[in-house]
Amino acid sequence: MLTVFGSVALDTIRTPSRTLRNALGGAATYAAVSASFFERPGLIAVIGHDFPKKYQAILERFVNTRGVVHASGRTFRYDGSYDSTLSSRKTNKTELNVLGGFKPIVPEQYRKSEFVYLANNDPAQNTKIIGEFDRVKFSMCDTIDFWISTKRSDVIKMMGVVDSVVINDEEARLLTKTHNLIKAAKKIMGWGTRFVIIKKGEHGSLLFYDDVVFPSPAFSLENIVDPTGAGDSFAGGMVGYLASRNSTKLSAIREAAIYGNVMGSFAVERYGMAGLVNLKRSQILERFRRYKKMVKF
Repeated sequence: MLTVFGSVALDTIRTPSRTLRNALGGAATYAAVSASFFERPGLIAVIGHDFPKKYQAILERFVNTRGVVHASGRTFRYDGSYDSTLSSRKTNKTELNVLGGFKPIVPEQYRKSEFVYLANNDPAQNTKIIGEFDRVKFSMCDTIDFWISTKRSDVIKMMGVVDSVVINDEEARLLTKTHNLIKAAKKIMGWGTRFVIIKKGEHGSLLFYDDVVFPSPAFSLENIVDPTGAGDSFAGGMVGYLASRNSTKLSAIREAAIYGNVMGSFAVERYGMAGLVNLKRSQILERFRRYKKMVKF
C-alpha cells in the first residue's frame, strides 16, 4: 500500500495566456493522483469548509480519502505567476488557513503502508509522521526553498530518516550551499538517505545512488502551458510505480524515474489538474514506449 501526505489546495495560477482561479491543486493532490495510475494511494491532508464538492469527487475518484480531514476554516490557498518562458514562478500570496494548525494522524488503515511519500510539508512534521507507520519499505520526501530557508536543520534531519529525496536543482544548491549537482547529491546522501533525485525541469532528472548517476531527459514536448505540479506529478508517478512493483531494486528505481518524467510531461500539457484527471493508463504506457525509443541509440 502507498500513502501520500501533504497539501490539498485551491490555487490561483497566472500564466501569460490564462489565469486559473480557485483550481484544485496542492503538492499531495498532484502526487496522489499521479501515483493512482499505478497504485491507489491513501491520502493524508486537510481541507476547509469552502472546498468544492466537485473537487472532493475528484479526490475520491483517484485516492482513498479516509485520511483527509474536514476542518471548519478555509482551505489552504496559493497564488503564483509564471514569466513569459514558463520557467520561473513568483509567489504572490500563500494562505495556510486550515493547514496552519493541522495535526496529522495516520489512520489505522494506512499504518501498514510499505511505501510513503512526504510532500513539501513542514520537515519536522514529516519526520514525526514517518514514525507512525509500522513497516515502511520505501519512503520519499520533497522540500521547497521556504523550508530550506526557515528550517534547514529540520530539512537535513528529515532527509536522514527517508530512503529517497526528490528535490529540484535550485533547491539542491540552496540546501547544500554548493553549485555542482554531483557534490550536492553526495552531500545529501551523507545525511542518511540512499537515493537522491534532482529534478531539472525541462531538462529531466538525475538519479544518484552510491557512485551511480542515472540521467533521464525530459520527454520532448511541443506545447507546455502550465508547469504547476510537474515535480509533484514526477514524484507521485515514481513512488506509485515502485509501490505497484513492490520493489526497491535499483533497476525498478531507474524505471520509476522514467515513469516520473512521463507523468510530469502529462501534467504540464494542460492547465491545472486537467492533464492528469483526463489521462488514461494506455496513454502512459504508450508515452513510456515512445520515451524508450527516444533515448535508445
